[in-house]
Amino acid sequence: MALIVKKFGGSSVANAERVENVARIVTDEYKKGNGVVVVVSAQGDTTDDLIAKAKEINPNASKREMDMLLSAGEQISISLLAMAIEKMGYPVVSLLGWQAGFHTDSNYTVARIKKVESERLKAELARRNIVVVAGFQGINKYDDVTTLGRGGSDTSAVAIAASLKADRCQIYTDVDGVYTADPRKVKGAIKMEEITYEEMLELATLGAQVLNNRSVEMAKKYNVELEVLSSLENKPGTIVKETVKMEKMLIRGVAADKNVSRISVVGLKDHPGTAFKLFNALGNAKINIDIILQSVGRDGTKDISFTVSADQCKEALAAVEKMQDSLKYSKIVHDETVAKVSIVGTGMETHPGVAAKMFEALYDQNINIQMISTSEIKISVLIDAEDADRATNAVHAAFIG
Repeated sequence: MALIVKKFGGSSVANAERVENVARIVTDEYKKGNGVVVVVSAQGDTTDDLIAKAKEINPNASKREMDMLLSAGEQISISLLAMAIEKMGYPVVSLLGWQAGFHTDSNYTVARIKKVESERLKAELARRNIVVVAGFQGINKYDDVTTLGRGGSDTSAVAIAASLKADRCQIYTDVDGVYTADPRKVKGAIKMEEITYEEMLELATLGAQVLNNRSVEMAKKYNVELEVLSSLENKPGTIVKETVKMEKMLIRGVAADKNVSRISVVGLKDHPGTAFKLFNALGNAKINIDIILQSVGRDGTKDISFTVSADQCKEALAAVEKMQDSLKYSKIVHDETVAKVSIVGTGMETHPGVAAKMFEALYDQNINIQMISTSEIKISVLIDAEDADRATNAVHAAFIG
């Protein structure tokens, strides 16, 4: 008997018809004699609706209370799915995150999993129950409900698969696998049969929305084999694993991220320790930094620009403003009308001229580059947000066709 963990996103359980479709997929797996744990997100736009309701009452609600509110979405989903499975005559039990053993730190709204105590899960599986778990949530040392941030249900599923040593973790979405670019926006995007953890992690971090980057990071750490597939079509998806059979392609994917803001700290003192003070303050505020650009010092000053997610822009600006007395900069400038376009592929390590080819594709479209970041397997550029889709198509055409 195999043990399969299946995760379904909000669009897969958006209404009664889709909940019943998920129930059929789950029970088909159970009928094969396999153990099944199902992780479910909140239905459709439930999370966004709950956030809107909170803003009506208190635009500055505490993060603790936001977690209490947002965790309700998954509770609705698991109970409805369990009811659908019950109706079909199969044994099932639904569990909230804390009931499934999820213990997290106390960073409300963006908590990280510390451990999964899987005794309850194992006991329910031993009774041959289908176990339906609320993704995206856990409990901290104060017995407060916490949530894991956007895409946290992916991470919940991988954590369960790692804890139970499951044979496979399947992530069901509204697309049928991982493509070389977003097929909804890029004509000619190609579905991949398999991709490495490393490449998938870069794509997820750089804006590809098919998988949460923390879930891929965890899958790589615990060697959990992932499969990304469609909940609406019965066909194989894309396998994410350590090594792939096919010869390394030059570029495996192109990603665009519009959830980006650029912040420039102008007129910093040009002496040792300045960058440390700035980024230490941002680190203490739990701000994730991406691209960094420092100007050459002139007249005793320098400028440092960096990018953060648009969601954290306000907090990042506040953290920098608090450092005015220490850093003595002249001003802060920020721009929320930018986007990041990236190419990813382990093949670029051994192929010179990749950056030039990417920049040529952008030049041909008269798209200006504001910032550049590179690693062994990726190149990212910061451009105007209005050019993002055009840039993604141009770069994809240049490398993949």
